[in-house]
Amino acid sequence: MSLTVILDLQLKPETVAAAPAMLRKILAQTRVFDGCLGVDVLVDTENATHLILLERWASTEADTAYRDWRAGAGATEIGSLLASPPTITQFEIASDI
Repeated sequence: MSLTVILDLQLKPETVAAAPAMLRKILAQTRVFDGCLGVDVLVDTENATHLILLERWASTEADTAYRDWRAGAGATEIGSLLASPPTITQFEIASDI
């Protein structure tokens, strides 16, 4: 079953200008990762430091493999942009509603 993941990011105000370049590089890798069905970046219209990454994965296993890769060999420096740790929430489609 496919999975939708919301990654909620709060940038440091001083990193807003640098964030797009770093995110382009990171998300280029994410988008070609096995099982990634797409990633959209949403910018809060009232707060440019608040971003939501809306990720779609073919399966929970694909997402888990990606998170494991990012925790190891695929680690990035995105933490240097963040004012607080990211929040990750995973959603499945409710087929019975």
